[in-house]
Amino acid sequence: MFSKIVTSALLAGFCTGLIAALLQFVLIQPVLLHAELYEVGTLVHFGNGATDATPDLPGFDMMRDGLTLLFSALIYVGYGLVLVAAMGMAAEYGATITARTGLIWGVAGFVALHFAPAVSLPPEVPGGAYVDITARQIWWWGTVIATAVALALIAFGRAPVMIASAIALLLAPHVIGAPHPEAFTGPVPPELAALFATRALGVGLAAWALLGTLAGYFWARETAES
Repeated sequence: MFSKIVTSALLAGFCTGLIAALLQFVLIQPVLLHAELYEVGTLVHFGNGATDATPDLPGFDMMRDGLTLLFSALIYVGYGLVLVAAMGMAAEYGATITARTGLIWGVAGFVALHFAPAVSLPPEVPGGAYVDITARQIWWWGTVIATAVALALIAFGRAPVMIASAIALLLAPHVIGAPHPEAFTGPVPPELAALFATRALGVGLAAWALLGTLAGYFWARETAES
């Protein structure tokens, strides 16, 4: 099983990382670079004159974009290892893993790592107000773990107490509340911040759906061959 997990995760993660990097180049990177112009004062929101509201596609930078491509592939290979390991555990208890069911696994991964934390702590552009990074990381990890456990209870639990526990775990991080600054400050227009958050979540959903689908496909193929 170990070789099946590694092979499926490497193939699915690497392919997904390449696609995710391409989506980031086209959709996210222009917004980030545009926000940095406000952060350094090159552009001013509500200044004397109107500023261009359309983030332009930047030229290809070998160092910056090459590293983005590399780290995107590595990150999604890591995600793939975690996802395929979870699929393998489920398969041991009788779950069927295919490309179609893998899509559901991928969406669940997106919900746990992106959507649930973003409900209270959305992706932020450079230059926005922020609080202590340690507090944010602790809350983020707690939310991810609680959401992942809750989704597992919903998917595989049968007793009503498991469903009730899952609902409590889903709500708990947001009832506790994410760390937020005392006041909203920063030079970046809120419209640009909203565009960044929307695109970041959209790219995350597309990448995780693809990762789950490919992981399920490669898992099923490796199972058939063995």
